[in-house]
This record gives sequence, structure tokens and C-alpha cells, in this order.
Amino acid sequence: MKNTYLKNSILLMIVMFLSSFDYAVEQHPISIKKSGDSIELNTEGLYYAEFFDYVFRGHFENIEMTREDMEFLSIFNQYLRAFGKQCPQALPYDKVEIMEDICVKERVKTDVFGVETDRICVQWETVGTGIYARPQLYGAYLTVRDIQNRDALKTTIEIMTDPNAMGNTVDMAHKAKGLATDMTMIFNLNPCSSPSIERLEENLRLFALDRPAIRMKERSKYEKMKNSGGPSGDQDFERLIDDLVDDQAKTWAFNRYVPNSVSGVKKYTNATGRPTELVANYRYNGFKTNSPGTVRITFEKGIPKCIYFSDFPNNCKTPNASILASYAKGEYSR
Repeated sequence: MKNTYLKNSILLMIVMFLSSFDYAVEQHPISIKKSGDSIELNTEGLYYAEFFDYVFRGHFENIEMTREDMEFLSIFNQYLRAFGKQCPQALPYDKVEIMEDICVKERVKTDVFGVETDRICVQWETVGTGIYARPQLYGAYLTVRDIQNRDALKTTIEIMTDPNAMGNTVDMAHKAKGLATDMTMIFNLNPCSSPSIERLEENLRLFALDRPAIRMKERSKYEKMKNSGGPSGDQDFERLIDDLVDDQAKTWAFNRYVPNSVSGVKKYTNATGRPTELVANYRYNGFKTNSPGTVRITFEKGIPKCIYFSDFPNNCKTPNASILASYAKGEYSR
């Protein structure tokens, strides 16, 4: 029964990241101002700040996911829906409705005690969402969705057989929550009809279609940060860990991080004295109790690379890119 619940939990996370559509649209390029490096996309505070900045700049080589990844399909899907809801006035006259498949009939299995052991959908229906999108952008989304649908069985098997399946499932939920927060912010940071959003969308389309990007010459601050080698001198690692954990806690489902509760920081360094790993304690509130937790942060080229929490010690969580950029610039120096 435990395995069945694990299976259902994982499949639920897959559903959160995948949506099925059966609506074909014509694809044609978005007409945008190719104004070189004279425009900027504001990504401050976004969970996916680094991804959106690389797409905007057309620096696809820096993106740590492919168009075949479920994570990309989820980002694309949620972006289309967020734009359709928040920026309907910016849509063209030939806008198209986003469609989705909904389950209208389920088959439920129970054991001899009447306890549910399995639930699957046996009948689907395609319906309109009432949300609209640019036809060329939606067409690119459908292309990616179709690619992923062809690999759906393979992807599901890989997820189900992953020894860290539960940790990755929880991580998917965290990312979904972070993405949802991004979609409430991005059009406040960047007006719907701004050249920066137009550039972002055109490169998002090109990335989805595996075509060359419209490139900016100026490197992203996130790329510069990763190549910096990290700051020199004494750093306030307790404050850095506090900021990184506090940022991660925004996506937690139940527990709540206790701010400024980081203690017992242990630093491990390489031969040059640069940090390779940090380990620390922290506290969180969960189910009306105040409990201790442990966090481990690994470094690459002097910059935090992965955050590991004690409940899922093998699950790498990506640190907030904006915090890392500030760290690389020396803003955590003592």
C-alpha cells in the first residue's frame, strides 16, 4: 500500500507539470523591435530569475534544461496562462483559446477493507479554459507538448524508478509553487506590452522550436556571477545561509522557517581557502512544534551550487540566483 501511495503522489506531481492540449494553430514570427542591448528584463526576486534572463538575452547555452524537460513545459504553460489572465489587452486580434483535457470519469480500486488503493482516469474531455494566447507562441507550446507526450511513458518510468523519487516529487511541488509566485510578479516588474516582454516571448518561442535565438551581446549578471570564482576575504556565511534557507522556505508546503535561526556553521575549504561546503543548523515551525533542521550547501567555483536539507539529503535544490549574484559581488563580506 505504501508503494501505491508513493506512486499516486508521484503521478500527481507529473500531472502538475504536464497539461494536454489538442488544438492546432498556425505558427508565425512575433514582430518585435530588435533593439540590441538597449532593453532589459527585470527578474529581481523571481524563483526562475536566471532562466528568464538567459532566455531574454538569447543565451540558450547557459540554460540548464532542454525543451524536452517537463520543467520547461510547466514554465511555458504557466507563462501563457499568466499572460492571458493578466495581460488580455496586449493579446492580438487573432488570439487563440488555450485548451485543456479534464477527467470526466475515474476508475477507483479499493482493497477488501474498502480503502482506496488506486485511482485512474478512464475518460477525458477537451474543453476551453477561457484564457487566450498569442497563436504563434501557443503553437510553439503545442510543439513542445507533443514532443513530451511521445516520451511520456519513458519519463514516467524514469521518475518511478528513481531511487530519490520522493525527494524529487517534493522538489517538483516546490518548483511549481515558486513558478506560481513568479507569475504573480513578472508582469508587475515588466509591463505587458513592453519591448522586454516581447523579446522574452520571441526567444521563448525560438527555444521551444529549437531555433537560433535573438542574442544580446551583454552577458547576464548570473553568468558573470558563476564565472567570478566567488568573493575573497571573510564572508558572513551565517547571513548567507539564512537568506538562502529563507528563500527556499517560501516554497515549503507545511513547515515555516524561523528567520535568523541559523547556528553552528561549519565551513570546509579547498587548498586556496575558498569554501567547498557549508553545514549549519536552523529551526522551523511545523504542526505547532518548533523543530531543528540541518542544511548543507555545496560550492562550485566559489559559488553555492546545491542546497541539501536533512529531510531529503540527496535532493539538490538550486540557490536563488539573485542572492548568489549579491554574494559574488561581495555584499556578504564582513
